[in-house]
Amino acid sequence: MSQFASYPSLRDRTVLITGGGSGIGAAFVEQFAMQGAKVAFVDLAEEPSLNLVQQLEGRTAHPPRFTLCDLTDIAALQSAVERIAGEFGPIRVLINNAGSDDRHSFAEVTPAYWDQRIAVNLKHQFFAAQAVAPGMKAAGEGSIVNMSSIAWMIPTPNLSVYETAKAAIVGMTRSLAHELGGANIRVNCVSPGAILTERQRRLWMSPEYEREVLSRQCIPRHILPEDVARLVLFLAADDSAAIANQNCIVDGGWI
Repeated sequence: MSQFASYPSLRDRTVLITGGGSGIGAAFVEQFAMQGAKVAFVDLAEEPSLNLVQQLEGRTAHPPRFTLCDLTDIAALQSAVERIAGEFGPIRVLINNAGSDDRHSFAEVTPAYWDQRIAVNLKHQFFAAQAVAPGMKAAGEGSIVNMSSIAWMIPTPNLSVYETAKAAIVGMTRSLAHELGGANIRVNCVSPGAILTERQRRLWMSPEYEREVLSRQCIPRHILPEDVARLVLFLAADDSAAIANQNCIVDGGWI
């Protein structure tokens, strides 16, 4: 039976996760909560978020706290960060997870669709980092993990705006790592591959695509949300205190 690491430095640490109600984000919420962290997560999907809180009830030292928030509304995001820090203490870990890989045709992208997709997949990550940075500076340390994707490296068809945003996240990570590193705030990026979430299974994981994924990976098995979560735990913990400015890939060896 596999045994996985525990991170004492995460115990009682305030962690903010965006898009934590389902998929990879839900795995982050569960894994951080099981480490004893004080987890707050924001999401626009209320029902799965409340279900997640209920599923974790009584299993963690600190019950995760869900806040309903439309991350495309930056003022609402900033207010949520302020409330969470006021309730739980300074946010020491930010996991910029929220995003949506809706397929779209290059020829049919309009300026309005472009702006909306960039707002969903990129803009909030910058402003969430900006909102938590003062508290991290005051605390003397912090860890920000931005979620990108290998989609822009492959690249995947019918995802041009999404891939543009995900590539930009890697560049943003490198810039923020240098800008915030002097305050002992580490900024890193994680780029998952074809992670078998419920959404991926329902929308995209056809038998043909499944065969393609497994044939391209060095490790011929499905990569699961908890595989990504275990890397993110490490990047948030003091064990990775000398790691910054990196883009870490979790894809079973596809890239």
